[in-house]
Amino acid sequence: MHRAPVGRPLIKFDHCEASIYSFAVPARCPLCQQGVGPATLEEAPVSISSPLADGHREKCAFLLRPTQGSFLREYDGRSDLHVGITSTEGVVYHYTALGVRRDPAGWEQSLSVPLLQPGLFALMDQWDKYLEDFSATGAWLPHRYEEDGHNCYSYALAFVNCVLSTEGRAPLGRREFTEKYVLPRTRRASKYIALHRAVEERGFHAVGRPRPEPRGS
Repeated sequence: MHRAPVGRPLIKFDHCEASIYSFAVPARCPLCQQGVGPATLEEAPVSISSPLADGHREKCAFLLRPTQGSFLREYDGRSDLHVGITSTEGVVYHYTALGVRRDPAGWEQSLSVPLLQPGLFALMDQWDKYLEDFSATGAWLPHRYEEDGHNCYSYALAFVNCVLSTEGRAPLGRREFTEKYVLPRTRRASKYIALHRAVEERGFHAVGRPRPEPRGS
């Protein structure tokens, strides 16, 4: 099956007293047109991997994606996000006005929060049954859906708390889960997306670095 790209890794290298981002290290600096040349270990280019993941390759995870469009193209940092839970086969379960949906495709650009703690992978054997049984309860029938109060986030967080209960851990409130797991990922994604778009548009993006202060005598 064809998978949509989750974003090419960005490369950061230093030249002209600036941090320059591109998809590959060029032979010549895009600012001064001088050869970049070999770098010392401290100046070696750094690869910045995409924070986005193909959600259908993420087992037992909480996923986020824009409700409309994709992260790399349409997301502006304020758009509504849709969330879901993956099975061990990468099928995404998510709650909508039509009830619980099961998507084998469509979540190829997602932010992923792994839900299984190390040492508890035995739970994976029962994961799909838990997810299916949970989704079949009356709480997630189509007529129960409310856009602002009983929605995809309510469904996903309720399942997360079922998993935490199975692991003998305390449940998480919406605010706590959002601040601890969701916001750090969306902030990192927003920075990466802005850089990715700038590099796509111009071929590179430069961020100036302040000159070091002269040492006192």
